[in-house]
Amino acid sequence: MQKRKQLIKNKKVLQTTYLPEELPHRKDEIDKIASIISSALYGDKPSNIMIYGATGTGKTAVVSFIGKELKKIDPDEDRCSYLYVNCEVVDTSYGILFNIASQFIKDINQKIPFTGWSFEKLYEEFYKQIEMTSRVFVIVLDEVDHMISKKGDDIFYHLAKVNEHLVKSKVSLIGISNNMKFMELLEPKARSRFGGESIIFQRYDKSQLEDILKKRVEGLFEEGVLDDSVIRYCATIAARNEGDARMAIDLLRIATDIAERNGDPKITDAHVKSAKSSMETDIIEEAVKSLAPQSKIVLLSIIKNTEAGNTVMITGDVYNVYKHLAERLQVSILTQRRITDFISELDMMGLINASIKSFGRLGRTKEIKLEVPKDIVERFKRDPLFKPLDDYVPPTQTKLM
Repeated sequence: MQKRKQLIKNKKVLQTTYLPEELPHRKDEIDKIASIISSALYGDKPSNIMIYGATGTGKTAVVSFIGKELKKIDPDEDRCSYLYVNCEVVDTSYGILFNIASQFIKDINQKIPFTGWSFEKLYEEFYKQIEMTSRVFVIVLDEVDHMISKKGDDIFYHLAKVNEHLVKSKVSLIGISNNMKFMELLEPKARSRFGGESIIFQRYDKSQLEDILKKRVEGLFEEGVLDDSVIRYCATIAARNEGDARMAIDLLRIATDIAERNGDPKITDAHVKSAKSSMETDIIEEAVKSLAPQSKIVLLSIIKNTEAGNTVMITGDVYNVYKHLAERLQVSILTQRRITDFISELDMMGLINASIKSFGRLGRTKEIKLEVPKDIVERFKRDPLFKPLDDYVPPTQTKLM
């Protein structure tokens, strides 16, 4: 195998997890959060903070940047500890407390077990360990809306109220959410205990995204490797996608990889276009993989209808096939009303197109069309959940339309 030519000096710089030394167009947000959090270095409890903003607006990067600065000032964490949890990855109350505790408990004999304790025992031990350290804890709960929507607000409530019992130590929470109505998801008791300040991260515009990319690639490519229009093209695409800086960086990284795989001497707009197509396919595939079992069965019933020649179907067509599939899979058969909800969710995710069609006095229904590419459909059908359906063919239906 011929070794491909590497066009980039350090690929880590184009990873979205990479934290640069400078974050363009986020000075105001950094200054505001830092002014709140800095009191932790003097032993005072900072206000809780709720950070809002769309994906790719720099929320996590800014908070991580501030956490890094805190550790520079207090490397031994004598006064302050910065602790981070991604609630999309760790989304149970036990898991979140365990994750936080594991970051600051150094004594192996005091470590909390991964499983086996009741939440009450875990919380009591967590509280004891926090109090023993005599410092301020800044705890970041990233993607916190994901955890609340799935598991409820118990952990948020318990972390917000822990200060009521602490004497020597203090806890300050920073929540990060894409959902501007996050606080409405909380029960009143959790909302009132959290209190705190709100900071909103606005979307980047095209020129700001260009600045971010230019700063990121300084010294990264040899002269002439990157076409002059590439950064502008990446920024334009990302600006149309709600100002998502992650998307802009990912486009450039994948475009670079495509150029290297092809053995091309430079990165052009054509590589960015291919990167965009590849990313869109990946997003669809991830969306399909993340579906709950019942949603997968509904999607499969749409696929089976399509394969039987019923490319534009109504809700009843989907439900009839769904019932057969659910019966074969030995899972609960949901009502047609509930399946209609799943169809709406699949439509919002872009996996199908469901448009309302009116029949006058006879009522309305949805006309449904599959939007998932064929290659992803074939991989989806190989899901182990569908093993009992290998030989399934939907019954032919006579339509009075």
